Amino acid sequence: MDAWVFSMQAITEELYLTVSMYLPASSGTTVIVRSIWSQTDSDRRANGPSFGSGSHDSEAALRRNTSHKSENEYDVSSCNMNAEMNPSTGTWIQTPLIYSSHISDRLGCSAYLKLENLQPSQSFKYRGVSLRVQELKAQFGPALHVFIASSGNAGLAAAVAARNLQVRCTVYLPVVVAQATQDMLRKQGADVVSVGQIYSEALKAMYEATKEDPNAVVLSGYDDPVLWKGHSSMVEEMKSQLHNPPDAIFCAVGGGGLIGGILLGSQSIAGWDNVPVVSLETHGSNCFYHAISLNTQGFGSKTSSLPSSIPPEAPYTVQISEEYQVAIPYMRTLTSRAASLGATSPAPGVVRMALDHAGEVKCVCISDEFAMSTARAFAGEQSVRHIVSSLRSPTDVDEHKFLLELACATTMSPAYSYDLFWRILDSTSKLSAEEKRKKNVIFIVCGGVKVTFDELSEYDPILDRAAEAEREWKVICNGTEICVPK
Repeated sequence: MDAWVFSMQAITEELYLTVSMYLPASSGTTVIVRSIWSQTDSDRRANGPSFGSGSHDSEAALRRNTSHKSENEYDVSSCNMNAEMNPSTGTWIQTPLIYSSHISDRLGCSAYLKLENLQPSQSFKYRGVSLRVQELKAQFGPALHVFIASSGNAGLAAAVAARNLQVRCTVYLPVVVAQATQDMLRKQGADVVSVGQIYSEALKAMYEATKEDPNAVVLSGYDDPVLWKGHSSMVEEMKSQLHNPPDAIFCAVGGGGLIGGILLGSQSIAGWDNVPVVSLETHGSNCFYHAISLNTQGFGSKTSSLPSSIPPEAPYTVQISEEYQVAIPYMRTLTSRAASLGATSPAPGVVRMALDHAGEVKCVCISDEFAMSTARAFAGEQSVRHIVSSLRSPTDVDEHKFLLELACATTMSPAYSYDLFWRILDSTSKLSAEEKRKKNVIFIVCGGVKVTFDELSEYDPILDRAAEAEREWKVICNGTEICVPK
């Protein structure tokens, strides 16, 4: 792991040595951010979350039950963003934005990849998590003990940040998380506790454990404005790297931390505030899709409103966030293999940002099998039979040589289907070929450690069965089904 981190840091610094790795200094004003626990141990215990009737064992619900906010609570404009952005100080590094000739040639436009898989913890999560741990250490001192519940990647980000900042870290994982991921966390010095079948069960157990530790502070995996602020730094970087606003940004969504950072960053940059954002999830793990649908009358309204009723067959229950005036779905079950997208509910603040975004936010859901196919293609897998038909020749599969876990591959799936990509970007088919060539898009390669060569091989029989069952991928975009040839 250490060798990987240092080699990736060296690659990134070599590619972008001439680009400043500093963001503008903060304004210096005091920031009030919602805290999971109060300042004192007695307050922490008194304000602990309740799991009584009607509560939802999810991060958003548990956080809501722990504190009250002031009117300036979510003003994070003055968060300390002036730290040196490199692993030695515990904070993130600037990542490359590369032009992909493979994908650009396939789609007939200019496609760029923001390589967040090169962060010290191998995912975008290191941005917000490292910023939050840095602030917590400044607030609570070296005795700080960070607790986080995670399916893997947020936990690893916390472990790496805690190691670099020399504070203690404990990560709670569902029991289904692979031993390799647990070993990686332990290698970074984290204590690891495996409990529960799903994320929300690990989260509940973590909160109970923090009551026994006077130095415990809970770190959110995605529902925290400071995380969004840290993640938003990638938008500042993309502005300096691309110069002109893109015509769309593609990103995966689980609980909403990544898209929250993109939306927050876009709001603060002139010309980027109306950039369309395309969110991608897998069927069976698509709480954000359902949230946007609920608050736009099934994608039928351009203005948001609370739903008047919930279909009895809906795969979720609903709770209204009075704070943000949005309906939040809580998935009853998660059936996707894309574990990193496995949030049962999205962050209400991010749902609000998406609904208020000046540019369009399109919500796309694909199958696990489509994501598997994409993961193989992006890695340069030579088994062409499982790669979508838009690839023009065997040489096209000699791609970027990166392993992607399913969550990240979900983002890249439109890059492997010309028809799907342009159905998303140009749903009315008004653009000419020349107009399409002038378009610039960014795919956020969000990273993640939960993938191996063996796992890619395991996709073979799954894709074989999928090919026998249907000849098309079933994709949903803003409530409309799109059939993509396999």
